[in-house]
Amino acid sequence: MGIKQYKPRSPGLRWTAISDYKEITAKNPEKSLTEPIKKTGGRNNQGRVTTRWIGGGHKRRYRVVDFRRNKFDKPGKVVSIEYDPNRSSRIALIKYEDNDKSYILWPNGLNVGDTVISSMQDIEIKPGNTTTLRNIPPGIPIHNLEFKKGTGGKIVRSAGSYAQILAKENIYAHVKLPSGEVRLVDLDCMATIGQLGNIEHDTVSLGKAGRSRWLGRMPRVRGVAMNPVDHPMGGGEGKSSGGRHPTSPWGMIAKGFKTRKKKQSDRYIVKRRKSQIVTA
Repeated sequence: MGIKQYKPRSPGLRWTAISDYKEITAKNPEKSLTEPIKKTGGRNNQGRVTTRWIGGGHKRRYRVVDFRRNKFDKPGKVVSIEYDPNRSSRIALIKYEDNDKSYILWPNGLNVGDTVISSMQDIEIKPGNTTTLRNIPPGIPIHNLEFKKGTGGKIVRSAGSYAQILAKENIYAHVKLPSGEVRLVDLDCMATIGQLGNIEHDTVSLGKAGRSRWLGRMPRVRGVAMNPVDHPMGGGEGKSSGGRHPTSPWGMIAKGFKTRKKKQSDRYIVKRRKSQIVTA
C-alpha cells in the first residue's frame, strides 16, 4: 500500500501519482457477490440531466458489500483483498465455516488468512471484528458505523477514515466523526474495529483529464467561462471574473451561504464540525 510516481516521460505522467495496488491479492471478484450497474449519464427517468459532470467511464459491476455484519458469532477467514471500482476503500472477501462468502470493507492491518467475527458480546479488539459500541473502549479507531440499530453501517466508509468514541453516557456514546463533528450514537449500534485501509488515497493525483474520463467524470466548465445565457457569472469583456458573487447556475450563493436545514436528528449533534461551540 503506497503511492507510485512516474518520471515525466509525457505531460500526462508529469503529475501522476496513483496507488501501487500492492495490497491487492485477487484480480477478479467473486462472481456470486456482484451485480450489474446501468449507467445513467446523470439523467433521470425523463432523460433530463439532474447531476452534472457524469458520463462515460469504464464498465463496472457492483460488489455487494456486507455493511450489516449480522452473521453473529461465526468466524470468517479472509480469502483475498480486492479492488472495488465503486468506492475509495478496498474490500476483503470473507469465507465462513458454512462456506458462505461475503465482502466487507478492508481495515488497515487485516491480512489474508486472518479471522474476523461479528458479535453482540465482548470480542477481541482487532481490525475487522464487529460489535456494539457498548463493547468498544473509548479511543479505539472504528468504521462502518450504524446510526440506527440493525440498519447496517451508514457512515465512516471511505478510504483511510475512522471515528472514535470519546465517552459513554446513559444509553449513548459520544462519537467523534472524521469531519470533527461529535455525535450521540446509541450504544447498541454496531461498528467495526480499525481504520479503513488505502490510507494514502487522498494523495492520489490523476495527472491527466483522460484518467478522470475513465472514472466516469466529465469536464467541469467554470461559470465565468460560459455565456450569460448559460450562467449568472458568464459573459463580460476579456477575462472577466463574473461581476457578482459566486453562484450556482440557478443563482444560489456558492461560498459561505448556509444551506443546512433543521432536522430532527440535529438534537444528537453535540459539537458541529469546524466549530468550537458545544451545543446542549
